[in-house]
Amino acid sequence: MEKKRIKVVLCWHMHQPHYRDGLDGVYRLPWVYLHAIKDYTDMAWHLEEFPQAKVVVNFAPVLLEQLDDYDQQMSAWLEHGTPMSDPLLNWVAGVEPIPQDIMAKEEIIAACLRANGPTMIDTLPKFKSLAEMVTCHQKGDHFDPYCLNYLSDQFFVDLLMWYHLAWMGMGLRQDDERIQQLMDKGNNFDAGDQKMMIEVIKDALGSVIPRYKKLQEEGRIEISMTPYGHPIVPLLIDFNTTKDAMPHAPLPEAPEYPDGYERAKWHMEKGMEVFDQYFGHKPKGVWLSEGALSSAAVGLLDEYGFKWTASGEGVWRHSCEASHIDEHDLNSKKALYQPLQHASQNCALFFRDDGLSDLIGFQYKDWNPQDAAGDFVHHLQNIGNFLGDEVEEHVVTVILDGENAWEYYPDNAQHFLSALYDKLSSHPRIEMTTFSDALESGAKLRHLPTLKAGSWVYGSFSTWIGDKDKNRGWDLLVEAKECYDEVMASGDLSSGEADAATNQLAVCEGSDWFWWFGDYNPSDSVKSFDRLYRRQLMRLYRLLKVEPPETLDVPISSGGGEMENSGTMRRN
Repeated sequence: MEKKRIKVVLCWHMHQPHYRDGLDGVYRLPWVYLHAIKDYTDMAWHLEEFPQAKVVVNFAPVLLEQLDDYDQQMSAWLEHGTPMSDPLLNWVAGVEPIPQDIMAKEEIIAACLRANGPTMIDTLPKFKSLAEMVTCHQKGDHFDPYCLNYLSDQFFVDLLMWYHLAWMGMGLRQDDERIQQLMDKGNNFDAGDQKMMIEVIKDALGSVIPRYKKLQEEGRIEISMTPYGHPIVPLLIDFNTTKDAMPHAPLPEAPEYPDGYERAKWHMEKGMEVFDQYFGHKPKGVWLSEGALSSAAVGLLDEYGFKWTASGEGVWRHSCEASHIDEHDLNSKKALYQPLQHASQNCALFFRDDGLSDLIGFQYKDWNPQDAAGDFVHHLQNIGNFLGDEVEEHVVTVILDGENAWEYYPDNAQHFLSALYDKLSSHPRIEMTTFSDALESGAKLRHLPTLKAGSWVYGSFSTWIGDKDKNRGWDLLVEAKECYDEVMASGDLSSGEADAATNQLAVCEGSDWFWWFGDYNPSDSVKSFDRLYRRQLMRLYRLLKVEPPETLDVPISSGGGEMENSGTMRRN
């Protein structure tokens, strides 16, 4: 008799915040296009290589728009010579000559060293040699001026080219002959090589959305979305939801975010509009930004007819304890593998197995790839054996970033992900599925009387509120929102001006600003996001035709900590 199979959902969350400077339109950080050529292409490539694999891919709408924008900008440069809005791209393309100013040279070097050394620099001998030439005389955050003056313009061109070659995904390296041609050349790159580099990046980046759309149309993946600007929806609706997991946490001075429920609705509707523009339909599920749930947030999903959402194990545990779920089902985590349904709401709630997710996010990078994939499968077999005859009614949920973990793996996790997809898709007792398919094929919903508000990070909102710097960020946002409401009520703006201000407000409401505020994050990242956030708020005021307050000239947070994986991911 054939044994029943356990349903497993791998959900890869693709997200980058809005990196364009509010005042001058410059992309201050290059992570959208760099992760596109390294990770978004590779993640599609792996799925194309394993037709039996099935996963969920979540895209933040603000990321989709930036991918499109980069694609258009690179096309405009290639066709008409129009400079791009990203300084790093302009340097690697040769649009801007190598600067002679020492500080500008330091900026190029610092940018070209933003990669994990053991896996992305040291594995490429020519890149490693270039990096060593500047780091051997490094003094703190600065490089020896004499050394920099000694280096030729050609050195910087070669460094820029190798940095971008290092960020090329393994699929691109295998399938695009131009990349191998550039790698074989090795040094003394000329204007033709620089143009070729932009052509490679443009082609790769422009392929991202069509490739995922095709996988979706073939029934190989389910694509879901987050609300448009990636806000923490429960906090927009009610700051006091913070108290569910952190009863003694200090809150912003403002008692609430003005008209937050309507703003949450705006993000949902704008998100659906953008999603439909790129993928041709409305998604069935929503990963609320950072898995942030509250009863009101789930009610919002019901309002739009979404079938599912998901969060982390901390929210699940707090909610199950408050709901007096059977102690055995709680302690054994049996209830974790069953979708829940809160009170009288319809939207199904799935919860991430933090242990399994963190194995991929943090542990397996140091393992032999086959051993890591085998260990993961072994954990799933144990869960299936434990669930016994009820196995088909349950779902094991694994959720993590689709981009940030892989640079810490050898070869961008090519060997691990290939082994994982191979073992999972061919295993007789494992069914790779999606959240929507799981609901349609026997996953049994369990009633959850009480839903405790929180996110996938620690089951709380501590990453975004409750700290003096984070609270200060909220107070500045509330002040700007009050100004926005007043100007909108006056009717002084044209419809086009009002739309521009509304879209800019959405950028300011994104979660990432608050993620980075705090002493525990790396100072360079904190300073970058702090400055960018304040300039986004300044732009909002200017679009409202109001002089920005002088408080926006004062930094909010300075950081200073050393978080794992550069602070881009959290371990539970």
